[in-house]
Amino acid sequence: MTDVGWGCLGGEGGKKSLGERIREVQRLRKTGNLPPVYPNGWFALIESRQVAVSQVVSVQAFGETMAVFRSADGEAHVTDAYCPHIGANMAVGGVVKGDCLECPFHGWLFRGSDGACVKIPYTNKAIPTNAKVKRWDSREMNGFVFVWHDAEGRPPQWELTKIPQVADGSWKYRGRTLHHILAHIQEIPENGADVAHLAHLHVPNILKGSDLRHIFAKSLLDLAKHSWNGEWQVRDAPESHTADLTVTHDLSILGGRFKVFNMTVKVEQIGPGVVHLHFNTSLGSGVLIQTVTPVEPLRQRVIHHFYSCRTFVAPYAKFCLLAEARHFERDIMVWNNKQFLNNPLLVAEDRFIKRFRRWYSQFYSEKSPKFTFQKDTLEW
Repeated sequence: MTDVGWGCLGGEGGKKSLGERIREVQRLRKTGNLPPVYPNGWFALIESRQVAVSQVVSVQAFGETMAVFRSADGEAHVTDAYCPHIGANMAVGGVVKGDCLECPFHGWLFRGSDGACVKIPYTNKAIPTNAKVKRWDSREMNGFVFVWHDAEGRPPQWELTKIPQVADGSWKYRGRTLHHILAHIQEIPENGADVAHLAHLHVPNILKGSDLRHIFAKSLLDLAKHSWNGEWQVRDAPESHTADLTVTHDLSILGGRFKVFNMTVKVEQIGPGVVHLHFNTSLGSGVLIQTVTPVEPLRQRVIHHFYSCRTFVAPYAKFCLLAEARHFERDIMVWNNKQFLNNPLLVAEDRFIKRFRRWYSQFYSEKSPKFTFQKDTLEW
């Protein structure tokens, strides 16, 4: 969390550590009139490679602690982590037995498919019908285990789609990035509709880095610049949970006279927390999968997985992943320090932002939790 987005704090602050200075910025920052903090939809809970067969992992999301475990047949299950018996965290010391998770405290055994308790080892009486742990609807695809979050308790209202070339292994895995961002979740996908910021924040050469204090300073690196153009639109029902952005990206030198790189990216924003960026270049095609998961109200975990065809050679793929990270980290410095404006001052060219907010509002419902902040006091 402290590696990216906090260069603005510099080395000042006396004896305060960087972590203490970050907490102070968060405490003093105006949050604004925030939308609900946990939208309804599919969210990546954990990467598939992080859960081996017969392993259980504790994961935090939506202010909850969950147990993710993989049964003996390879299927991933997600339940609440805390045992309903006396409250032990079953993801810490628990044991996977077949398709069940055993609590380490008393040995109660819970089935992953429905959360029901199937065994209490020290009683001969019938297992109480209410002896169960909450099971979360989950899907495993595209390298992640996703869970469905819904404030109203509804079952999944739509489904995610597999990327065929990732599922069948024809596209090679090229790497990943992981970032933690201290902002409201809506700020991150809204960037896709904010086409105007591309032509400013993301024009300086990536070799100038991601620290906003330096990227606009004049230097020889300005001989190479990025240029962008984009168009954002919403799909019709029954795919109204998906929005599309088409971006053209060029890297040119000597004032744009020579183009050294160009790419067209077809972006699918699938619900509030999943983005597929499909690209095509002269070396071949690929996809960047972005997942945004709220760990707590103003803390988002963002993971990118990069896959490309075999002609899109590994060194070039690594460079593209680095370039994407540099651009993304410029946004992070903004997100970590900005205020959410419920009624922003927009001009006609910002029309996609208005459309985005109307579209994104469908993922909030009556019971969606609001942000609450309690200042530290000496009151009991």
